[in-house]
Amino acid sequence: MSDQDSALFHQIGGSETFERLVRRFYEGVQGDPVLWPLYPQHDLEGAIHRLSTFLQQYWGGPTTYSDERGHPRLRQRHAAFKVNPGARDRWLGHMKVALDSLDLPPLQHATFWDYLDRAAHSLVNTFDE
Repeated sequence: MSDQDSALFHQIGGSETFERLVRRFYEGVQGDPVLWPLYPQHDLEGAIHRLSTFLQQYWGGPTTYSDERGHPRLRQRHAAFKVNPGARDRWLGHMKVALDSLDLPPLQHATFWDYLDRAAHSLVNTFDE
């Protein structure tokens, strides 16, 4: 992560902004018949906390995620779920709506989106429907 990446946490408003992003993302996921069954519906607040703290840490915020869960190991943590290109695209669609809702300056938006897009593509683990 570059210094610019670590500064992004502060540039876009810190923890509050990440919390808004993730809550907006999950609003979309809850209405998605493909993605919603993959999420811990009994622990939605936990899922929100985990994604929010992960993103905050990645972008230079507090290390809460690693303090609570250890190394992110994204591919390993997602291996139990069928992440095909369709699921990836749906995830990205909900995340794009959430990111767009923040009205970030163009550079911060593009930087954040580039990461989300690369991360989502890296988690594809099957091409089966």
